[in-house]
Amino acid sequence: MIALRSLLFQIFLYTTSAVMTLGCLPLLVLPRRYTASAINLWSKLQLWGAAAITGITYEIRGAENLPDGPCLIASKHQSMWDTIFWAVGAKDPAIVLKKELTYVPLYGWYAMKAAMISIDRGSGSSAIRKLVRQGKRAIANGRPIMIFPEGSRMAPDADPQYKPGVAALYTQLDIPCIPVALNSGMFWARRALKRQSGTIVVDILPPIPPGLKRREFMAQLEAAIEPATDKLVADARTQIGI
Repeated sequence: MIALRSLLFQIFLYTTSAVMTLGCLPLLVLPRRYTASAINLWSKLQLWGAAAITGITYEIRGAENLPDGPCLIASKHQSMWDTIFWAVGAKDPAIVLKKELTYVPLYGWYAMKAAMISIDRGSGSSAIRKLVRQGKRAIANGRPIMIFPEGSRMAPDADPQYKPGVAALYTQLDIPCIPVALNSGMFWARRALKRQSGTIVVDILPPIPPGLKRREFMAQLEAAIEPATDKLVADARTQIGI
């Protein structure tokens, strides 16, 4: 039954994505807010589909820790679900994504029109400088920045591998950083079709105030996210019964 529901959801995901990406093409010549609204609608549709078809729902904890104004959201990344969620989990976020995704037809066009932040991870220090420039532009426009500190999706039990991009944004932008733990990888597999019914928990943790030195910030960020994530993963195992 899980396999069937998972397959049906993939059909739903691909079909609705194709319809929306083609149907919303005229928005690309309109102001940015229209494309951002379309991305928001697409994400809500996928979250609804995941709940209706596979039984994957979600719970947000610590919502009061997420400010209305500009901030740096540093979220654990275990599954594609996280990317879908953050388009609606924050107000008009500038999501940091790898530059290769901007080359994908249609997807990349929408990402660039929505002023998401791209990073070329193979360009070294120049990539960091560009990341910061884009971050400053997003903050000037009153938008929060959302980054996955590890860059790529990590399995629930994988050792953390935090990258320097999050520290560059934190130290250069002088804004609070909001750590986020989650357990999406226990329900929405990282590299498999399986979609396990259950409740994903997104735990928005207390902010790290601006002004810390790079090393101290990175230590606090990891110390906030990792134990909270481990607890959520353990809770998910109990929920699933494994």
